[in-house]
Amino acid sequence: MPATLLHTHRVEKPWGRRDLYPGFDDVQGGGEPVGEVWFQAPGDTAPDLLIKYLFTGEKLSVQVHPDDEEAHKRGLPRGKDECWTILSATPDSTIALGPKQAIGADELRAAALDGSIEGKLDWVPVKAGDFYYAPSGTIHAIGAGLTLIEVQQNSETTYRLYDYGRPRELHLDDGVAVAHLDPYRPIVSPGPAGDHRTVLVEGPKFVLERWTGGTHPVALPEGLTAWIVPVKGRGEVAGVAFKAGECVTVTGSETITASEDADYLFAYPGTVRL
Repeated sequence: MPATLLHTHRVEKPWGRRDLYPGFDDVQGGGEPVGEVWFQAPGDTAPDLLIKYLFTGEKLSVQVHPDDEEAHKRGLPRGKDECWTILSATPDSTIALGPKQAIGADELRAAALDGSIEGKLDWVPVKAGDFYYAPSGTIHAIGAGLTLIEVQQNSETTYRLYDYGRPRELHLDDGVAVAHLDPYRPIVSPGPAGDHRTVLVEGPKFVLERWTGGTHPVALPEGLTAWIVPVKGRGEVAGVAFKAGECVTVTGSETITASEDADYLFAYPGTVRL
């Protein structure tokens, strides 16, 4: 189909929230906190990308993901580069990105075991509108008080290094083996690319753009799928309507028509913008 409205899947998490974000229903009564909303195609599919909203009431674990090479060594289909578009943040919100200074593998393991890893990470203040790209291998932890959209390679392989005493499994052998031990180096976003279009990241695993309202023709090569993730406003593509809190995939040559107040992400696999 030229366009598909994806299914919405709410995921309960111990670090999640009950008050979510415009476009999503809050958790009612004594329901468990929701940490993630995934968008999935009907049926058994394995697309290149996965789109999520995250709602954080507490810090997420300190974790790391393998790159493609390390994933293949472990019999996995792909690694996990990911990026975060920050929609809202409390004044003290932070994200940890890599160590403050280079760290040895043995030191990393010991710090994960005794909890001192928290103090060795570079906790970066974040605010609404910020964007971060975390290549696979980046030691990271998303802090509390955030609503963000995560665009990632479609892999749920996460090696947890530290979890603040929560009773969840750690994966120190694999995590230390795949982790980058040097400080994080942020990317420079390419920036504006014509009217109503800003490129946030251009490869190596996917391109992510942020578009505003109006009419946008798209011409996708055969076999390539793109994801439309509306942050606010509403629109339509190939006869499929979308609004904030939803996600639509599109293929082929189509025209996206969005309300003047629309703000949405446009993501697709690859290394260069279309």
